[in-house]
Amino acid sequence: MMHKVNTIGANSLSADWAEDAIRENSANHNHAAKDLRSITERDVLARLEGARTRKARIREDRITLAHGAGGKATHSLIEAMFLEGFRNPILEAMEDQAVLQVGDARLAFTTDSFVVSPLFFPGGNIGDLAVNGTVNDPAVSGARPLYLSAGFILEEGFPIGDLSRIVTSMKSAAQAAGIQIVTGDTKVVQKGKGDGCFINTSGIGVIDRPVNLSAASCRPGDAVIVSGPIGEHGITIMLARGELEIEADIGSDTAPLAALVERILDAAPQVRCMRDATRGGVATVLNEIAAASGVAIIVDESAVPIRQEVAGACELLGIDPLHVACEGRLVALVGDESAQAALTAIRSGPYGDGASIIGRVKADPAGIVLLKTCFGGTRILDLLIGDPLPRIC
Repeated sequence: MMHKVNTIGANSLSADWAEDAIRENSANHNHAAKDLRSITERDVLARLEGARTRKARIREDRITLAHGAGGKATHSLIEAMFLEGFRNPILEAMEDQAVLQVGDARLAFTTDSFVVSPLFFPGGNIGDLAVNGTVNDPAVSGARPLYLSAGFILEEGFPIGDLSRIVTSMKSAAQAAGIQIVTGDTKVVQKGKGDGCFINTSGIGVIDRPVNLSAASCRPGDAVIVSGPIGEHGITIMLARGELEIEADIGSDTAPLAALVERILDAAPQVRCMRDATRGGVATVLNEIAAASGVAIIVDESAVPIRQEVAGACELLGIDPLHVACEGRLVALVGDESAQAALTAIRSGPYGDGASIIGRVKADPAGIVLLKTCFGGTRILDLLIGDPLPRIC
């Protein structure tokens, strides 16, 4: 008896039917996973947008160090307490300086306080830090810094020799920045009621150029430029305290940036905004700009200039270098057509070595900063939470 072999449909199956079935199943699975990821991402972004637009409030009953770190707690304190208490159109701009129209003159006015510990550190001290930090705020608005005030809060028993060193360094820094210290104040508190020396400075400059630089003026396509290696000041202060058994050849990057700003404005007609990246680092600056302009900023981690010593120290401390303070670096948002000219101008003079285009502005997701990591992934680069680096300026 012959056995009949069932050949129904045999000709309709390819020789690779198993592989085809596997590919089809894999494709369906990938589509489902992609749809799930999209839903998850949309939900996360929606929650972030809700949190970002929600009215700020202070959750704590008492001030903590995090309120001075430049991150989320700082922003909540400023918006919920000081902005609400002093609200006016000039303050609402929330820039690092107030731009004032006085007659025919446009002035940039700023104030700052310095409580850095230790007072003396590799690359500088509280004196030149106070001058440079105050000069840079009007400078990044396009102003020509002119005059500073200096207020000193001194603790009983503070060595006169240390005060002399601080004053001398302030004098040298003012001369280097082309400004004068024209007024001031001195107070002394009982021993144990201060910490040696605190300095408050205010600065004023004139905006000669027809520019209106603002964190709210950035648009999709703009380039993000950082003027040099980041994080050097914050890590220098941490290591100078001697609390960590880490040795590194790092010094503060404290520097006056007015001349560098002039080079940028001379070379690039499409400068939207500039900020010096102090407390909270580059990440904080970019989050402020993204929120103010209603845009997304995409940062390429591999393009961010970081010295090997800083990167190593940050890794050991568990800190993201993009959250670490600089005191001689600025972030510039520049129209794409002017980006290369701006970069060349920065690199052409002092304090511009290592400048790099680190990212681009996109339309979506609005108000969010994303980091393309060196490993090929993407993560949200948020404001600093807590205070891993207290009293760094």
